[in-house]
Amino acid sequence: MELRDILRTNGAVRAFADVPVDDQVLHDLLDDARFAPSGGNRQGWTVLVVRDPEIRRRIRDLSVLGWREYAAYVRAGRVPFSAGDDGRWHGTPADVDATRDDSAPAPFVDTLDRVPVLLVVTVDLRTLAVTDVDLDRQSIVGGGSIYPFVHNILLAARDRDLGGVLTTFLCRQEPAAREVLALPAHVGIAAVLALGHPAQRATKLTRKPVEAFTRIDRYDGEPFSAT
Repeated sequence: MELRDILRTNGAVRAFADVPVDDQVLHDLLDDARFAPSGGNRQGWTVLVVRDPEIRRRIRDLSVLGWREYAAYVRAGRVPFSAGDDGRWHGTPADVDATRDDSAPAPFVDTLDRVPVLLVVTVDLRTLAVTDVDLDRQSIVGGGSIYPFVHNILLAARDRDLGGVLTTFLCRQEPAAREVLALPAHVGIAAVLALGHPAQRATKLTRKPVEAFTRIDRYDGEPFSAT
């Protein structure tokens, strides 16, 4: 596919056809994705291809717990785990019952153990140059050395007519997942990726226009436009 078409058609895919993904295809797309940039070219990622049925079920169960927390925020009309006006997270708001046992079905997360390809992307925290570590706000910079690689996996999958989605629900249960996946203390979970042949692909993605998110010179500057 042309890169422009890949970028414009790579929406999140959460439902997959019951068709396996060939190991060679998975290896090839990871072989392409590895050329992502990272701070100092340290390439701190490790990808776990999760195949063991019991480990898959444990990843699903822990992700469901993370999803329930996330969904509680949404029900309360809040952006999950977002910062306040001061750029800092102040804990779970009083009007969000994040511990509620919500048995409502969540078709994607409830069946996460049955997706064709389940990847857990981890990162060696010692490789991240987190230059905003001491700012009085939520830290975001460290992700710049891992998420380009994660996105490259999704782009490489789309190029092979596969689909996928990045999730971070498992991060809410990282201590338990650490034991399941035998992660050492210096390794963190960056994402869980589900990949496969899409059951259906969106034909039109809704995104903000360039003028809605681009400014000239300052945050309060005029929108950038080519006209």
